[in-house]
Amino acid sequence: MESVQAIKQRFGIIGNDLKLNRALEKAIQVAPTDISVLVTGESGVGKEAVPKIIHSLSHRKHGKFIAVNCGAIPEGTIDSELFGHEKGAFTGATQTRSGYFEEADGGTIFLDEVGELPLTTQVRLLRVLENGEFIKVGSSKVQKTNVRIVAATNVKMIEAIEKGKFREDLYYRLSTVEIHLPPLRDRAEDIHLLFRKFAADFAQKYKMPTIRLTPDAVQLLLKYRWSGNIRQLRNIAEQISVLEQERTISAETLRSYLPDATSNLPAVVGNKKAESDFSNEREILYKVLFDMKSDLNDLKKLTMELMQNGNSQKVQEENQSLINKIYREEPTDAEFTEDNNEVEEDYGYLQLPSHQHVTPATAEDKYHFAEEIEEEETLSLQDKELELIKKALERNNGKRKNAAAELGISERTLYRKIKQYNL
Repeated sequence: MESVQAIKQRFGIIGNDLKLNRALEKAIQVAPTDISVLVTGESGVGKEAVPKIIHSLSHRKHGKFIAVNCGAIPEGTIDSELFGHEKGAFTGATQTRSGYFEEADGGTIFLDEVGELPLTTQVRLLRVLENGEFIKVGSSKVQKTNVRIVAATNVKMIEAIEKGKFREDLYYRLSTVEIHLPPLRDRAEDIHLLFRKFAADFAQKYKMPTIRLTPDAVQLLLKYRWSGNIRQLRNIAEQISVLEQERTISAETLRSYLPDATSNLPAVVGNKKAESDFSNEREILYKVLFDMKSDLNDLKKLTMELMQNGNSQKVQEENQSLINKIYREEPTDAEFTEDNNEVEEDYGYLQLPSHQHVTPATAEDKYHFAEEIEEEETLSLQDKELELIKKALERNNGKRKNAAAELGISERTLYRKIKQYNL
């Protein structure tokens, strides 16, 4: 079994952090077995090195090693990429194709960003992990494969499971052994060491003197948060190596290359966004309720004018307009046909009877009618509906067609109401 130091030299891994060394020790220990491994850590910490170490130290080292970036493959084609497809399985499938699991038989597959897999693909992957079986897209034939799966993700898997974005059973199958790589900010002693290594590599690559940091620049380098981890550090070293004429880099020069270098505190964006969304929804709800209350008050005011002025036709039209506004749509003639019974039922009992002579008593009833709408007294509305139907039938000597026309509803709806109230 190779030592951690030998593995570092072999794969070009820089650093002496204890957490990093522990992660490499676990990789060395599980390599000779066939158990599944899940590598976790933030983006840019170097997770892709662990599967290579495991494969090179396993008995599968002479087999294929295939790395698949699950987040880079479109959802519609990922099943075909992983498991293959038959000719004619979908548009563009002009010939039979072998997938990665078939190609890597006897070797190792590295599924990078496995947390981005669609749920349907997760079901297929679970079957491969459990019994080594898979089915090509467009086929009914079960095939066998003998591969070792090493997966990696920067997603917090427990949160993804709680949100229903990742299968819990698949997570436990993948994470038989979990190897966590620490973020660069937790490896303070390794930051300057890594920067010097990158600076030397780029000096050799671009054939120019190596850049060096002043003591204050080193302190800034160590205090910076490095949200992009090793990948970000490498990019900064390359930028400075190419762009700066002066090969001694001060803190001021380094700061110009570091985004938000003046603040090292993490920003909690997710909670603020959630709170903002909730606040916006609450404001919209309040506005809708306030507008509805205003409309109901206007309706009440109009009925009061009806009592005082007796202008029934004008108030009837304005009442109907307000009622339609409250329900957020203007009813048309088509809505009162027999083919639209549901709409008729919604608006039928709110129609004021036409050609009705309004007396003070009826005006008072309409005043109470508006009050009952405001207080959401559903039973009182039904009583008023019953009263209006009775009066319409009496005035029309029991002729349903004429009564329905006066109420502004279809004869079929009136018949249903008569049957409902046992009139």
